[in-house]
Amino acid sequence: MALTLTEAAKLSNDVLQRGVIETFARNSAVLELLPFMEISGNAYKYNQEGTLPGIAFRNVNEGYTESAGVINQYSEGLYIMGGDVDVDKFLVQTRGNIQDIRAIHTGMKAKALSLSFTKSFFKGDNATNPKEFNGLEKRLSGAQVIDGKDGTITLAMIDELIDAVEGEPDVLFMSKAMRREVKKVLQASQHYIESGEDSFGRPVATYGGIPIRVIETDVAGNEILGFTEQNKAGTANDTASIYAVKFGAEQYVSGLRNGSVNVRDLGEIDSMPVFRTRIEFYCGMAVFHPRAAARLKWVKKAA
Repeated sequence: MALTLTEAAKLSNDVLQRGVIETFARNSAVLELLPFMEISGNAYKYNQEGTLPGIAFRNVNEGYTESAGVINQYSEGLYIMGGDVDVDKFLVQTRGNIQDIRAIHTGMKAKALSLSFTKSFFKGDNATNPKEFNGLEKRLSGAQVIDGKDGTITLAMIDELIDAVEGEPDVLFMSKAMRREVKKVLQASQHYIESGEDSFGRPVATYGGIPIRVIETDVAGNEILGFTEQNKAGTANDTASIYAVKFGAEQYVSGLRNGSVNVRDLGEIDSMPVFRTRIEFYCGMAVFHPRAAARLKWVKKAA
């Protein structure tokens, strides 16, 4: 069964673990929406349709030309994300309740992990960093990448992006700055700006019924989907991308995991007078359908 981290938090009886999972989801629209498949072992193999077999009409007493479809086999591995949180005994004793101090620092570590996963979901490059999985930027190519031609955003571009996804995407991911550009276009065309809400009841704008979800900064405070990508002309880093994604375990875009977010209180360690909490997540992602996601790139801000 595939669960988002929001749903997984409801099933956890461990108070500390449940809090960390919810922190993950609250700080990442990706982790709020992405379903995770539970897998055995450290890798998952699956088949993806490549080419369908041929079909033809025939005359009486005439045979068919045999043809078979092409199945492409892929394998996705799990990657280890995590970190330790150490809180000195001195701080615990002199600055307040042990659970309050450690909870603050554990929450900060959980937020950092959620932002790191979010960045890898879009920008991950296993060739550059073998410790992380490939993100959508590395995976999408061909017809799944829409050329913005170093122009400003238009409704036609957004519609083309949406149409590149099988059926209809579940979400449009973009930066806050790009969302402002989209709103300008909608307002200029007198298009009604629809609204909904996320899993935590926070308001969310939509376009054609598709939620527009904001992706903000990484751990270092840098915009993940900001107007910092190289333009098509190769002259400056002043363009940005929008991603349309359809989620679904074994069907479209899904996360992979072996076990849930693991949060362990290791207590006081021998080598230093600190209390240590360790957070680990054995995770990855898979894109099961060739049209499960699409990217609109090379889009500039309006002057």
